Order: sequence, then C-alpha cells, then structure tokens
Amino acid sequence: MQHRVIDATDVVIRFAGDSGDGMQLTGTLFANLSAVYGNGLSTFPDYPAEIRAPKGTVAGVSGFQVHIGRHKVNTPGDFCDMLVAMNPAALKANAKWLKRNATVLVNEDAFDDSGLDKAGFKGNPFEELHIEDRNIIVAPITKLTEASLKDSGLDLPSIHKCKNMFTLGMACFIYNRPLDYVYTYLEGRFRKKHPEMIEPNRKVVQDGFNYAANIQAVADTYSVTPDIEEKGLYRNITGNQALAWGLMAASEKSGRSLFCGSYPITPATAILEELAIYKNLGVKTMQTEDEIAGICCAIGASFAGSLAVTTTSGPGLSLKSEALGLAVMTELPLVVVDVQRAGPCTGMPTKTEQTDLNEALYGRNGESPLVVVAAHSPAHCFDAAFTASKIALEHMTPVLLLSEGFLGNGSEPWKIPYMDDYPEIKPRLAVADGAKFQPYRRDPETLARQWAPAGTPGLEHRVGGLEKTHEGVLSTDPDNHALMVEERAEKVARVAADIPDLVVDGPESGDVLLAGWGGTLGHILTAQQELAAEGKTVSRIHFDFISPLPSNTREVFSRFRRIVVCELNNGQFAGYLRTKFPEFDYISCTKVQGQVFLVKDILEAVNKEMSQE
Repeated sequence: MQHRVIDATDVVIRFAGDSGDGMQLTGTLFANLSAVYGNGLSTFPDYPAEIRAPKGTVAGVSGFQVHIGRHKVNTPGDFCDMLVAMNPAALKANAKWLKRNATVLVNEDAFDDSGLDKAGFKGNPFEELHIEDRNIIVAPITKLTEASLKDSGLDLPSIHKCKNMFTLGMACFIYNRPLDYVYTYLEGRFRKKHPEMIEPNRKVVQDGFNYAANIQAVADTYSVTPDIEEKGLYRNITGNQALAWGLMAASEKSGRSLFCGSYPITPATAILEELAIYKNLGVKTMQTEDEIAGICCAIGASFAGSLAVTTTSGPGLSLKSEALGLAVMTELPLVVVDVQRAGPCTGMPTKTEQTDLNEALYGRNGESPLVVVAAHSPAHCFDAAFTASKIALEHMTPVLLLSEGFLGNGSEPWKIPYMDDYPEIKPRLAVADGAKFQPYRRDPETLARQWAPAGTPGLEHRVGGLEKTHEGVLSTDPDNHALMVEERAEKVARVAADIPDLVVDGPESGDVLLAGWGGTLGHILTAQQELAAEGKTVSRIHFDFISPLPSNTREVFSRFRRIVVCELNNGQFAGYLRTKFPEFDYISCTKVQGQVFLVKDILEAVNKEMSQE
C-alpha cells in the first residue's frame, strides 16, 4: 500500500517490555543503525531495579529510549513519538511519556486476560490510560513471529525470543531505517557459535519490515535525513566504553601501563569488562573480591609505576574511602571512577542520579583534598578519563571522576579522534642522582612530589598512611603536620592553572545564569535553545571541573543577578558553591527520582525566575 513519507527534524522512540523481551537490544540496534546512517542521537536505557521482578508486572518493565535527529541532539527526549509496548505492563509504565500525536505499537498476543490483570487493568487499557486518541497499532507480534519462523527448525521458546527482531523490522519501516546494519550485526554476533541463528533473525526482521509496509494502521512513515555539520569518522559509543578507551589513550600518551582493579557494581561494571578485552594493548585488569581490595591493589599498582584506576558506584565509593585517604597521604597518582546511581545505600541500582557529589568532595577522614572532575555526556567520558589521568600523573594526586548511570549506559555518536591532537602526558618520574632521595620534596610551581616506582635503584623510600617529612621520615611534629596539610591542599588548588576557564554561552552578563555539572549539560543546553526560540535570552555555563573550580568562576558569577543551578540531587553543588562564593544568589533546580531531567523541568525553573524580574 502507499504510505505518506513525512520529513521530520527529529523523532523519539521508546521500546519497552519485560526484561526478557529484548528491548534493550532492539533499542541499541535501532540507535546503532541510526548512527551508521549519520543521524545525531542520544539514548537512555531504563532498566528495572529488581533483579527478577515477576513477569508481566510494572516493576519488571525494561525500557530503552532513542532520540534521533537530522542534526546533533542533546537529550534522549522528554516525550516519545512512538512507544513500542510488548505487554500491558510496558504500556502502563510508559503511557505518560506519549506525545499527543504519538504512535503506540503493542503486541496484541500479550494483551490477554492474564497480562491485563498482572498490569492492573480492569478493562480497555487504552481507555483507562486515556490514550485511545493516539495512533494505536495492535499487531499479533508473537503469532507473526511464529509464522515467520515455522520452517526454521527452531523450538518455540527460541522462536519467541526473536519477536523483538520482528518489532525492530516494523520500527525500521516506520522510520525509514536501512536494514543493512542489522544484518551485519547478526552476522557478527552468531557467526562463530550459533551460525544457525543468522538466517532466522534476518528473515524475521525482514518480515516485520514487510508487515508494517502492508497494514493500513501504518498510514505515515517518517524520514530523518542526516545533515552532518562536522565531517569525520563517527561511531555510536556508550559512556562506559568511552571512559575505558579514554583511560587507554592516557596510558599510551603517558607511557605508563594501565592497571584497573575493581569489584563489579552496577552501573560501572562495563568499564572493567571493556578494559579486560584489551590485554593486547598491555592493559591489566583484576576483578577483586570486594571494593576495598579493588582500590588497594590499584594503589599498589600506582606505587609500582602504573597508571592505576579503580571503578565503582556510590556504595563502593563509601567502602573505598579509607584507602582513598591513603592515596591522598601517599600522594600517588590514582583515578577513581564513580558512575553514580540513586542512593543512599544500595538505593535503586539501575537508576541515575548525581547524589555522590558531597561524598566525592568530603567523604574521607581528616583534611583529605583531591581533584574532582565530571563527565558531561557519553562521548565526553573519553576526554574526561584522559584529563583525569593527565592530572593524576602530572600533579601526583588521586582524581575522582564522576560519571552517572545515564552517561555510562547511554550512548551518542562520537567522532573518532586523532591521538596526535591530544597533549602529551608527562608523569613526574624521579631520576636517581646519587643524592639521598627525598620523596616529598615538591616542585615549586605545582607542589607535586616526584614519583619513584618501587624497586627503582637509588630511589628507595617508604610510603604509608602515617604523616612524614619531606625526607620521608615518620613525624608527629605539629608544625610539620600543619605544613604538609597545607601543601596537600595547595597542590590541589594549583591544578586550577591547568584547567580551562569557564566559557559563557550567551550574553556575558544579565539577570539569569543557568549553571550545571555532569550529565545535565544536554538538558540545560536544550532548555536554553527553547527559551531563545521564545525570544527569551539566558546565559549558560557548565562545570566539568568541580575541585578545584575554574579560576574565573567568581568573575563570571559577578556579572549575573541570579544563578540557577540544575542538578540531580537536593542541591549539593549549589551548597558547595555557597561555601566558595557566598556573596551570590543561587536558586536550585533539583530532581531526585532516579531519572534525568525533563527539559520542561528546567524551563519551568527559569521562567519562574524571569517572571520575578
């Protein structure tokens, strides 16, 4: 049948179903083929927090949102143009994200009495959710998959596992996605161990595509033609993957072998898994028995001369706090990655937040300063990891790199860089000169001490958690302790000389300044753009460096009447800024729901402030 093709600037698709319905894979494939096609994109995987919630219940719904655009897109989107709901629970959990003109694709075979009852529906689910006016496509996806693969030789459970591929085929037709990438992926995934699965999956994808092409319910299809502004070689990348690659790039640039000692924890585990792949590049990984062992073996690797890393999330960072103090006291280079999740305690392991900031800044005993930096997008995780490593190695300090579940699991196109464009990293390695080695003698400019890997002839010395003199001698002298405390703090403060100044996006002065840190960047930027489209001008800054803050922070703040600070916690960064620059007026725009901002959340906060002018 003939379909109308609508040229769209951008679209948002949300795939949702039970944890076993394969919606994460479907969303990932849809995103990857869109990246290959050349679209801008941003994704938001939304996993259930329960390990094995009862099948068919709202608690067990797994979602994956994909926002694709003609140009670069900055957020996964507030609301969706199409919702794929593989069962009633997925429909119930996600109906609130539908746009007024959205399409809803549901698997009719799952909407039986049992499925409706488990989801808590009493009657017609579309009427109960007040979405009966949407474009609803009811398709017997399970039965159609069975018919597609009836001659494949697969058993029924295996056939049912392929229904997500049928759904992917339908989505690819509706949004004019090429299927070549899907076929390439299937070849790569199954060629070695399960080659018999290649052809059935190819067939069911094509049959889903053809089915959508032949039903009246699909009246319109959409074309999002890419218009790439910056040419280059791109790939789709998750934040955790980018972070691992950034660490490896820093290892190459510094000439130091990379060691990662970590304990698996959601949502940081994928970094350890990614690094473990690259033994051929000299990467050493160690999955330890607990979080404390993870950081302690990393400190040992640093003492031995490696670029040392440990990865974790909030609960693990709590356990690492004592050893992190040891790294501060010994002044060894160390990168600690915290992929934040909702807390406190184990909280909601699969949900994103920015609630570990105070822990990163203050979560150690004694005067224990260290550098804190933050990644602001999945692709930026590469640069953030590279920069954190450079600071650690050149300033002889632990660096705490804050990522978030949204960034670690989310993805976006990444322009593959040339390593020649990245600066050299110069570790502060000591050289034996025949004189007695003084391990805590400091560089007069940075106050960083020299790094003498264990076993280096002529550079024998002691490290440990007890206070020492510049000569490395244990000391409880009050004046020496005061001096060393001051020097360690000043050493971190002087890192500000090596980080870029804040750049104001918009007018250099005014009434309202939007400020954020970490993964809020895309939502704040989009809010600023939408305000501009309404004729309202606001300025924006973003903090990738938290401790120390950029040198021009006070000067920038002084040019604005009010500073709206957006963050996924109850105001931790705003509170931190008040301690540093109490003379300014800060307004908090916060959210603690285990979810990212909606752009409208920020718009409402800014409009409220602008209405008071």
